Amino acid sequence: MNDQVSVSQLVNSIKNLLEGEFRFIKVEGEISNLSYSSAGHVYFTLSDKDSSISCALFRADALRNPEVKKIKDGDKVLIVGSLGVYSKRGTFQVIVKTITRSGKGDLLAQFELLKKKLASEGLFDIDIKHKIPKLPQKIAVITAESGAALQDFLNVYKRRSVWMNVMVVPSLVQGEAAPKSLLNALQNVIKYSLNQPEGEKIDVIVLTRGGGSLEDLWAFNDEALAWEIYQCPIPIVSAVGHQVDYSISDFVADLRCETPTAAAEILTEEQVKILEKLNNLKRLLSSEARDFLQKNKVRLNNTHPSANLDRLWGLFNNFQKRLNRCDIRRRLGELTNLHEKQLLVDDLFQRLSNVIKDQLNLLNNRVERSGYLLGALGPYQVLGRGYTFVTTNEGNVISSYRSFEKIEQDTDLLLHFSDGHGKVRKN
Repeated sequence: MNDQVSVSQLVNSIKNLLEGEFRFIKVEGEISNLSYSSAGHVYFTLSDKDSSISCALFRADALRNPEVKKIKDGDKVLIVGSLGVYSKRGTFQVIVKTITRSGKGDLLAQFELLKKKLASEGLFDIDIKHKIPKLPQKIAVITAESGAALQDFLNVYKRRSVWMNVMVVPSLVQGEAAPKSLLNALQNVIKYSLNQPEGEKIDVIVLTRGGGSLEDLWAFNDEALAWEIYQCPIPIVSAVGHQVDYSISDFVADLRCETPTAAAEILTEEQVKILEKLNNLKRLLSSEARDFLQKNKVRLNNTHPSANLDRLWGLFNNFQKRLNRCDIRRRLGELTNLHEKQLLVDDLFQRLSNVIKDQLNLLNNRVERSGYLLGALGPYQVLGRGYTFVTTNEGNVISSYRSFEKIEQDTDLLLHFSDGHGKVRKN
């Protein structure tokens, strides 16, 4: 095919070729990575000692194969199906139609046999395991240099560690040459550490790789590697696979971690605690320092000459007010109640004035009434009605005839009328 094609065209060509060629196949192998989806589909890997292939048993076919519920990782099975290509990813897998168990897997049997043997020889004993240092300063990580496990470990290390140094020791972690490569890497780390001065030796060794099938992790089930881990004078952490994966190195190592990330977190945990404690102490120290500076700043301000002068002036003014309150001359009225006496005198004076005014008004009224009465009874009022009266020149009234007879002859008399008077003479 010399013509240029797109990715889709290439994948579809492969899909048509493979699916057309492998429509009905029977394959025997060992089950690993068995998982069930929420939709009822079953996914697993079928392996032998050299190769593996992904398989899928969809829900409809799974219901027709009830025995699949009893199958577990490590079982040896015979499947019947066809090859299918998933175009979106460009991957292929066996679409299983039937599945039957044909015995326990060879790899798992070997694993269990070796595990039992090494356990009987004391390699798994808890009391012989080294204690992992809480604050390791130098760590050797044995893993694939380009693997995701190393990146996961380093990401956590860079984020959480402060003074810990990591030495990466490259090694194969999968395949036939992997056990020898891991063994050589471990021996080299031990030799390197023994030749270093105190303070530069390796504190912890980490054996790690990512998850995979049983055959993918088989390099860590090597008996020679297990004995080297057992005899290693340096504490070893095994972080192989995922949470559900176990290898011989996990049982022999001084500490087993579920993932490379978990290994990095455990080795840096004490550093994180110390950093948190230091940060808390730093915040506390900063707070205490601020409070100390603030208190002493207030004290310094209070001891400033101007502040002392203000306090002295305040005391002076306070004493001055107290002294003024002690001045008897200024408080004479307050102490003798003179102001109350003055108020009483003013009140009595006002009352006396009111009484005098009332009496004067009363007397004036009486005088006015008496004047009216006298005027009404006066002789001149009678004269207006046609009467007259006689007086001497001296003004003596002649009120009777007897008085008239006593007057000498030729005496001038005055006759008083209402509108004037006139003279007469007595004969």
